[in-house]
Amino acid sequence: MDPHQNLLGEPPATRLPDLPDAREALASGTDPAEVAARFPVHSAAWAALAEQALAESRPVAAYAYARTGYHRGLDQLRRAGWKGHGPIPWEHEPNRGFLRALAALGKAAAAIGEDEEAERCSAFLADSSAEAARELA
Repeated sequence: MDPHQNLLGEPPATRLPDLPDAREALASGTDPAEVAARFPVHSAAWAALAEQALAESRPVAAYAYARTGYHRGLDQLRRAGWKGHGPIPWEHEPNRGFLRALAALGKAAAAIGEDEEAERCSAFLADSSAEAARELA
């Protein structure tokens, strides 16, 4: 028997609630900044802004956007019953905004030399969803 085995098992997967108005606004091509202003709790809008800033070589802006999306997502995860660990499945569409913000935060942290934070974000992403870690690598 492995002395480090978790005998209590893994906590259940956390699934964030859908925000259809925000999701539809982003899907329709509305500027992510406008979506973030109208729906500041929607991590996907912040993630889109962070990804855009990274693509434009603006890592400080990307870091700020990603950190906002990450923290808004953590708030929602906790309200959904998440206790600080456990799966956050990529296949559940409403979780993707948080996971994308987390991945962008890691990339932006690496770009500004925050290597320890980049490593923490990478590990957190892999622990939360192996599929997200593969998709967002």
